[in-house]
Amino acid sequence: MSLTEARFHTLVDALQAAVEDAFDASDLDVDLESSGGVLTVRFDNGSQLIFSRQEPLRQLWLAARSGGFHFDYDEAAAGWICDSNAEPLMSMLPRLVREQGGAEVCFDGL
Repeated sequence: MSLTEARFHTLVDALQAAVEDAFDASDLDVDLESSGGVLTVRFDNGSQLIFSRQEPLRQLWLAARSGGFHFDYDEAAAGWICDSNAEPLMSMLPRLVREQGGAEVCFDGL
């Protein structure tokens, strides 16, 4: 069953808020900008992670230095799953932050 528009926005809003909270709770110095449904994380080295919602597809997109990733929400798994490699966002995100920011950030509960 496809996500409704309202549920999709609720899920993305919750995810973006949780990501912001995780960075705020970490010792990593990043700039966070949220505007128009897009969350941008800027690291000291100039690299970025960009989370954007793709409403027509009901997908969350994540742009990183290593590539672009598209996530579908899996109700059974209660999480965002990459459509190209089936990796959960919860396992991919800490790795991307290590690669780009050089530090560990805890994203438990995403």
